[in-house]
Amino acid sequence: MTEHGDRDEVVGLVLAAGGGRRLGGRPKALLPHRGRPLVEHAVGVLRAGGCARVHVVLGAGADAVRERASLPGCVLVDNPGWEEGMGSSLRAGLGSLAGSGARAALVSLVDQPGIGPEAVARVLAAYASPSTLAAAAYAGERGHPVLFGAAHWAGITASATGDRGARAYLKAHAGAVALVECGDVARAYDIDTEADLVHLE
Repeated sequence: MTEHGDRDEVVGLVLAAGGGRRLGGRPKALLPHRGRPLVEHAVGVLRAGGCARVHVVLGAGADAVRERASLPGCVLVDNPGWEEGMGSSLRAGLGSLAGSGARAALVSLVDQPGIGPEAVARVLAAYASPSTLAAAAYAGERGHPVLFGAAHWAGITASATGDRGARAYLKAHAGAVALVECGDVARAYDIDTEADLVHLE
């Protein structure tokens, strides 16, 4: 199989459902960054890093995001249970990949604009088969983006609750996770509070 064929098997998955509780209830997907909504930036990063197909999980302000963000070619996934936390968005996103032919999902968070295409490309390059588990690391600490081979989706879906996302699953399978150091090309801060808005451009 060509390298490009391999890449087509990995679908980018942006978790963009957060309500920005500590940002006065502003949906994170619509925070302005470089003149456009943050969700557009996140999708662009996945595409520039090598993900030809991208699914975006929406929750808070989903209608406004659809209206104001330009996301051509993306599969938009509604997570009505977004207030339960990141776990519900991860479940919704992985569920949307059923029947898509995807053999792995490369998951990124909409509120981490310091993580660019270089980190995505490195984690994507770790994909070998549907049993692959890989994650970006920052000074050896696991972070995002994370790549989940399809063989792991059922286990992740079963354990993804609250705001933990896949943390419990990754911890239980730590020996199988390929850590890909990205600290030299990306910064893994979150946009969670008013003070963090300084990171947006």
